[in-house]
Amino acid sequence: MVKAWYMKNISSDEDQRQEHHLDPDEPVSLAQLEKLGVIYWKIDADNIEKEGKLNAIRNERGYNYEDQCECHPDTLPDYENKLKSFFREHLHEDEEIRFIMAGSGYFDVRDKDDKWIRIEVLKGDMIVLPAGIYHRFTLDKNDYVKAMRLFKGVPVWTPHNRPADENPARQEYLDLLKNLDERTSG
Repeated sequence: MVKAWYMKNISSDEDQRQEHHLDPDEPVSLAQLEKLGVIYWKIDADNIEKEGKLNAIRNERGYNYEDQCECHPDTLPDYENKLKSFFREHLHEDEEIRFIMAGSGYFDVRDKDDKWIRIEVLKGDMIVLPAGIYHRFTLDKNDYVKAMRLFKGVPVWTPHNRPADENPARQEYLDLLKNLDERTSG
């Protein structure tokens, strides 16, 4: 099952690849992530076709394009700069969908009070970040991840660095949060 926790604020000279737990630790449940619009599945990465779960999710959610990305100093050109760009706080106008085929890393997302939540992703984890959520990504200390990226339609890679509060996707995300709150409190 996915592990997530509130993380401490880190300075630019600290290693972003560390866990950065609060003291005392403050875990975040899957239900709390769902209230932010984050969706999670566990898939058997060694038996994708036989299990059929990934295909069912693709069909149900309309993901019709995919590719793979391998992040490691030996496989990703301009590795250090790419990692820094992934870690800049940003949002997308489309969902960000990642299935971790090998390795590990962290997605950080902002909660409703603008606090960082760190989500550990490992082999077999599939995560969907909703359009408009402020987030960032980093590898962990293992410096390796292989991920399948899925999209609806033509892929759009454009990150909108914070501040992007006037972006329509951000406004739609804030509306989504209100709707999720109403559903869970009513």
